[in-house]
Amino acid sequence: MKLKIYVMLLAAVFLTRTPVFAQARVADITITNTRYDLELVYLNLKGTFTEKMQEAVLSGVPTTFLFFITLEEVRSIWADKELVEITLSHTIKYHSLKKEFVIKRSWEDDKPIVAQSFKESQKLMNEINNLNIISLDKLEKGKQYRLRAKAQLSKLTLPLHLHYILFFVSLWDFETDWYSIDFVY
Repeated sequence: MKLKIYVMLLAAVFLTRTPVFAQARVADITITNTRYDLELVYLNLKGTFTEKMQEAVLSGVPTTFLFFITLEEVRSIWADKELVEITLSHTIKYHSLKKEFVIKRSWEDDKPIVAQSFKESQKLMNEINNLNIISLDKLEKGKQYRLRAKAQLSKLTLPLHLHYILFFVSLWDFETDWYSIDFVY
């Protein structure tokens, strides 16, 4: 009986196999400095929640986005020097009995944020606001720097030992290209 269910799931995967996140991308980054720090004011993802992703989230599957942010000193003769490497996570879980979405963002100490609508929860999952990157006293005036960011969907652990079927798990993969901003401090 279990084998029959696995075979039916596999057949469904082959028949409906389309890229889930073909359009996922980092759309906007805004950086600025405060009196003491370089700050990522705004980062936004686009194209992450397709119909299949919405179905998965609404069925209660916890979903995690990972954000990778680096700051490098750009050097002409030598290789660029990495100054900061930050990894952040955003996790969403839908509670069907309460009809609410709980979002946890690592850069906000994983404090749960409750959203009542899927639209509101998408916004919380796709944005980073006011993230301190580095203290300004670690940067040199007149030098060129590059801030880079990308995001990916964390690997999904499937129930009933389905995580051993690699091509099924690959339907949930997405990784954006690096988005870069060069600036002189």
